[in-house]
Amino acid sequence: MKLLKALTGVAGAIALTTGSAFADDLRWKMPVAFATNLPGLGSPAAWVADNLTTASDGSIQVRVYEPGKLVPPFDILQSVSDGKVSAGYTWIGYDQGKVPAIPLFAAVPFGMKPWAYIGWYYYGGGHELLQETYANKGFKVHAQLCGIIGPETAGWYAEPIESLEDYKGLKIRFAGLGGKVLEKLGASVTMMPGGELYQALEKGTIDATEFSMPAIDQILGFNQVVKYNLFPGWHQQFTAQYMLINQDEWDRTTEAQKALVEASCTAATTRGLAEGEYKNGKVLAEFQDKGVQADQIPRDVLLKLKEVTEEVLKEEASKDADFKRVYESQQAFMETYKVWDTRAYVPADL
Repeated sequence: MKLLKALTGVAGAIALTTGSAFADDLRWKMPVAFATNLPGLGSPAAWVADNLTTASDGSIQVRVYEPGKLVPPFDILQSVSDGKVSAGYTWIGYDQGKVPAIPLFAAVPFGMKPWAYIGWYYYGGGHELLQETYANKGFKVHAQLCGIIGPETAGWYAEPIESLEDYKGLKIRFAGLGGKVLEKLGASVTMMPGGELYQALEKGTIDATEFSMPAIDQILGFNQVVKYNLFPGWHQQFTAQYMLINQDEWDRTTEAQKALVEASCTAATTRGLAEGEYKNGKVLAEFQDKGVQADQIPRDVLLKLKEVTEEVLKEEASKDADFKRVYESQQAFMETYKVWDTRAYVPADL
């Protein structure tokens, strides 16, 4: 009888805990910037939505809206901040015009490898700096790292890039800080969502484009229009995606619900990186059979691109206090990280 009473008491305590942990069900609409069939870039959003429903036993339900179905991809930040939608999933570098420091959390030319970035983000104060950066510019969002992939390609071109002169007058879609670098070199840089790029290339609206890694670019069909795919992806050694949640919505969640969101996004970050690394080699090898020239940008061009990148980063830091603070934090981490990085990993050409 005593054992029965004890078990009954434990069961009651669990029921009370579960009930309080998920006192209010969450029903979130989440527009995404990338189609969920894009591996590592859009697929983590769908995985997180499904996982949250399963892990919360239905207490948290997130309905994913494909790009443009509810909110235009470039309007996600504002829509979440204004409370028009509860959450959004995006590459936050699109908002550099509103939040100058934000590309540092999205992709940095000649920047960190993806695993180095997540090291800085989780343990070097990156997560906290990101919340402060949004708040300082008046945006009411909680940002959660929720996906990351490795290097992009350096883009798709009708002709190879053999010198810096080849960028002059080039009409190219190029995102983030890398776009600012190419503007300095005389390129005509534009931004447009991924779903519009094939048609823009086909019609000649743009001469060239970057978008993502091979496993994604093949789905968008760039190789059907232009045949030069350049490497390395100097402008985006990592590409980080985030789940943005309206701050009021985040504040009303329980600690258990917060923990589930954080855990699901952390898992999605790992899975997204793994998916890209698994698929890219095979896709790139197949490109050669389709007549694609997978060429390397000459080293002397890369060195000059790096010089211009350093100019751009210093200029941006001089104009915005948040940019300066985040950039200095990342640079301080990289000074110590490179001691490990240069000694611990076996050289790729060994």
